[in-house]
Amino acid sequence: MDNFFSWLLSFLLLCCVFSILGYQIICLTDLETDYINPYDTATRINKVILPEFIVHGVLCCSYLFSGHWFLFLLSLPYLYYNYRLYSRRGHTIYVTEIYSDLNKEKKRRLYKLCYILILMMISIFGIIWRNVDNI
Repeated sequence: MDNFFSWLLSFLLLCCVFSILGYQIICLTDLETDYINPYDTATRINKVILPEFIVHGVLCCSYLFSGHWFLFLLSLPYLYYNYRLYSRRGHTIYVTEIYSDLNKEKKRRLYKLCYILILMMISIFGIIWRNVDNI
């Protein structure tokens, strides 16, 4: 039964990262269509970047401690990418450069969103497989 809860925890953490990335994409799209000013967009996105990194780090630790080695190895490149962004100070969005980096930032977040979506599908499959295996 504990394996089911580890799958459920990973799914909930993935949903959290998915919603944070979705919020960032919505903020960038609102900036692109001129619904929000650049200062508010940069402030809103910069507030949720660090929680995204922390939640993904907790997710990797939960994969490691629960014994889901494949998912842990699959999520390591994303964790390394986040670490590299954070160490080079490339994770924040600056108000003065937001319009020149808008397409790059949207594409980066869409790639992250697709990556998290793949992990989420694997997690859903794991939950279903665990429930079918118990019957």
